[in-house]
Amino acid sequence: MGEDEFNKVHRPREVNGQRASALRFGDSRVVALFCALVVFRLLPRGFSNRDLREHLAPLLGLDLTEFSPGRMTYDLRRLRLHGFIERIPRSHRYQVTENGFNAAVFLSRAYAHLLRPGMAVLAGCPSDRPELGRTFKRLDTVIDHIWQEAA
Repeated sequence: MGEDEFNKVHRPREVNGQRASALRFGDSRVVALFCALVVFRLLPRGFSNRDLREHLAPLLGLDLTEFSPGRMTYDLRRLRLHGFIERIPRSHRYQVTENGFNAAVFLSRAYAHLLRPGMAVLAGCPSDRPELGRTFKRLDTVIDHIWQEAA
């Protein structure tokens, strides 16, 4: 079941004849989108293109002038067709859906707290989490042991 939910986000979608490109896990722009969405969950009036751009541009290391409204519209459309946001009727404002909020929190936290630190340890980078390195070393030892027994 979890794989189906992951694929709904991670793969391109078509909704009522409208195609939306994938929100690829680990892509810096997508991670920044998820982080920015979390901020807007509890706003009663929702958020606009500009509101999201103002939060997203710094996360991408861009000045607001470098991040055009058209580029933001592209991302809003992807988020809407993937079910992360919905448009507030008769307005140019959006609100984060409950499922969109939950997925954005989970995916952004998994990337920031699991994937990035874990990959850094695997690459041999110094880490503020030495237990990760020890755990990976134990895992490698166990896999080697199982492999030797199977041979």
